[in-house]
Amino acid sequence: MTEASATPLLEARNIVKVFGALRANDDVNLTIMPGEIHAFLGENGAGKSTLVKMIYGALQPTSGQFFWKGRHVIPASPSVARHLGIGMVFQHFSLFDSLTVAENIALAMPGPHDIAALSDRISKVSASYGLPISPTAIVGDLSVGERQRIEIIRCLLQEPQLLIMDEPTSVLTPQEADQLFVVLKRLASEGCSVLYISHRLEEVKALCDTATILRHGKVVAHVDPRKETAASLARLMVGGDIHAIKPRVSAARGGEATPRLELRHLSLPADGAFGVALKDVSLSVAAGEVVAIAGVAGNGQGEFFDAVSGERPVAADMMLLDGVALGQASITARRKAGAAFVPEERLGHGAVPTMTLSLNMILSRHAVDPALVSAGVLKPEGARVAAERIIKTFDVRKGKPDPEARALSGGNLQKYVVGRELELKPKLLVINQPTWGVDAGAAAAIRQALIDLAVSGSAVLVISQDLDEIFEIADRIAVISRGQLSEARPAQEMTREEIGLLMAGAHEDRKGAAHHAA
Repeated sequence: MTEASATPLLEARNIVKVFGALRANDDVNLTIMPGEIHAFLGENGAGKSTLVKMIYGALQPTSGQFFWKGRHVIPASPSVARHLGIGMVFQHFSLFDSLTVAENIALAMPGPHDIAALSDRISKVSASYGLPISPTAIVGDLSVGERQRIEIIRCLLQEPQLLIMDEPTSVLTPQEADQLFVVLKRLASEGCSVLYISHRLEEVKALCDTATILRHGKVVAHVDPRKETAASLARLMVGGDIHAIKPRVSAARGGEATPRLELRHLSLPADGAFGVALKDVSLSVAAGEVVAIAGVAGNGQGEFFDAVSGERPVAADMMLLDGVALGQASITARRKAGAAFVPEERLGHGAVPTMTLSLNMILSRHAVDPALVSAGVLKPEGARVAAERIIKTFDVRKGKPDPEARALSGGNLQKYVVGRELELKPKLLVINQPTWGVDAGAAAAIRQALIDLAVSGSAVLVISQDLDEIFEIADRIAVISRGQLSEARPAQEMTREEIGLLMAGAHEDRKGAAHHAA
């Protein structure tokens, strides 16, 4: 090995970051070599995002130093980091829907740009790396996978020497993820290092050369992920074994039991210029069954949840619960009929940030829980007792007896919001992204609770982007793509490859052809 190749590209030495009383990073050391794909692992709240933001210049350390190619540097801002050669593809994209691909990229590039010349560069880089995208396409018309390509190409145009990827496959089909891995391996072969953040441990094992693992802000291990198992990596992340999901003993199957929930040719126009219209969606869910809807984000999941929950009414006979038409019914009427709902956005949609947990309980259960409201009179003490019961049952960690919702971590608030609905033992539970942003331990607990609810006789409808989750809990799987829903099929009959094709719209072609023939 030459002296140049032996010099780390980036070193973080004894990095400390303090927010008030919280030490988000506690004496963290990280070394990234040239051409290395380096995994950065840890539970939610372990301190990964904090360190990455300091590397990229969005935050400054309380103490500690960064070295770039052996030279002490201070990434004082993202522009300084980019000038050094550090690029970052964030988990949540920052794109303007109404602008073209080239216009979005021009906004992030330093200096003025000739759009025609930039478009030519975009075309050449996208073709070279197998990331096809049209520079003139309007971003609002693109899939989430295509939007991620824009972010990657935007970084590649700046010729980075270190590319930071934050949960890059969480919005991709399996086929798109495979293509991304080809791109990252090629970049590494060309000398570009990759810092790779992911909770999908099997892909970390397949892709990464080394891994640094954080727990509670401290580095607990540096390992070769190829020599570990997914279970051993998970144990290092959480400091113990993850609760194993109990397999289903038996379950109702679609067509073998009377449907509890029926959606009949449900259609809904797009809500705004960049919304997704639902087209002829039909689905049934029986008591005792978990049906999961897979799909890449932005393909109509939000509109689907709004239609089923009653936030956007549809024709009365498009939705039936135990044979009763509820398409025009309000959210409260649907709750009174035995339905419960957990939205994707827990803070702001599932709970009011500035209200206490007990008051949030009253907001969602006032019409169905006499312990909280009687004869129109609120019962705050009843709400506090109910909230504490859920906090204890679902191990919700909090700093004081009845905190505001915004005081809880994302994972703890999710456990509370899910527990609030599960405790009612609803006839039907509709839950959108049940473990999004939740650590492995809390995710396992939530998934087990959903299975247990179905075993007790409820119908459970799960909307999720996580294929591992779907295969773990679902009896049947359907896929949503551009507002169209595939047929729900038994989970054991489906493969990830099939689901990936359906995510890319394979069933739309069949539906369109059948409609055209008719």
